[in-house]
Amino acid sequence: MRRSSLMRLRGLLRKEWLQILRDPSSISIAFVLPTLLLFLFGYGVTLDARNEPVGLVVDNPDSTAQSVVAAFYQSPYFVPVQLASIQEAEDAIADHRVSAILWLRNDFSRRLLARGDAPIELIVNGTDANTARIVEGYVQSVWSDWLVKLARINGRPLAVPLLVEPRIWFNPSARSRDYLVPGLMASIMTLVGALLTAMVVAREWERGTMEALMVTPVSLTDIFLGKLVPYFLLGMGGMALSAGLAYWLFAVPLRGSGVVLMAASALFLLAALGMGLLISTVTRDQFVAGQVAIIATYLPAFMLSGFVFDIGSMPWGIRFATYLVAARYFVSILQTVFLAGDVWAVILPNGAALLAMAMLFLTLARLASRKRLE
Repeated sequence: MRRSSLMRLRGLLRKEWLQILRDPSSISIAFVLPTLLLFLFGYGVTLDARNEPVGLVVDNPDSTAQSVVAAFYQSPYFVPVQLASIQEAEDAIADHRVSAILWLRNDFSRRLLARGDAPIELIVNGTDANTARIVEGYVQSVWSDWLVKLARINGRPLAVPLLVEPRIWFNPSARSRDYLVPGLMASIMTLVGALLTAMVVAREWERGTMEALMVTPVSLTDIFLGKLVPYFLLGMGGMALSAGLAYWLFAVPLRGSGVVLMAASALFLLAALGMGLLISTVTRDQFVAGQVAIIATYLPAFMLSGFVFDIGSMPWGIRFATYLVAARYFVSILQTVFLAGDVWAVILPNGAALLAMAMLFLTLARLASRKRLE
């Protein structure tokens, strides 16, 4: 690159940095927006079911039945509500005062002590299918623990045909926050990267400063790099802040390499900035650019990246569409690096996909740019 071209590029970079410092909206998008969204989603979005009200109906409250009731009082997942009859319990679940009903019938203790086959009836509100499945699993866990303790008290092994000893890898505490926060980082950085370039470049078209650049000797490549480099560094700063909040504030473990994390983040941010540049070049209107950036980048990243909705459960057409969403690959890398470590069988193919998408969007943005005013 010739010396004159380097001087022009340096001047454009300096101009862009001065514009960023004078315009607080860019700083807000890069640092304030990720912080607010991480606080909002990190604390507000959870797939864990805790403090679920469960109605307990005990027809014969003897010592054995009361020990079952005590097990539910000791569980951190439930808030037991003792009800006098099954009719009252059914009214409570219909009114959403309880999420489930556990019914110990009149012959529960007698059948348990005599034959060991005493059933318990569990009724779960299935309005929210995900919560219903979680509540059902928690009830089964409390019931299994109680049976083990009963067998230990009686001095005999628990007679079950199959003994399951679960092992949870990568997220042993089964906290949904450890799974969700890395995915949230991908969605947030999609929005930040696209908005950073889409809004500010479209604003220059509206204010007429882009036309002033067009009549100068600078090339389109200089203008392109002058826009890309500052906002790339700004976006990487926002990504570093998000990773720091995930690790120190939300206590998400980072089992992989920070270098791998930032390298993958750089590839993803280039793809997001390329999308933002393409949007701003095509629309040239600040309002339209902002709306398109949210609809075309953030919503697909939120819904089709796999961090909330399982991709394998989607119809084949939607599942195919997820391959066009850069956040899909970034979410996979983030969750692997944070929770499992540097698993190269996951990182390398997803990183290659991010590199290809970054090159695609940056090339399309460059091809869509023309140094003319029409």
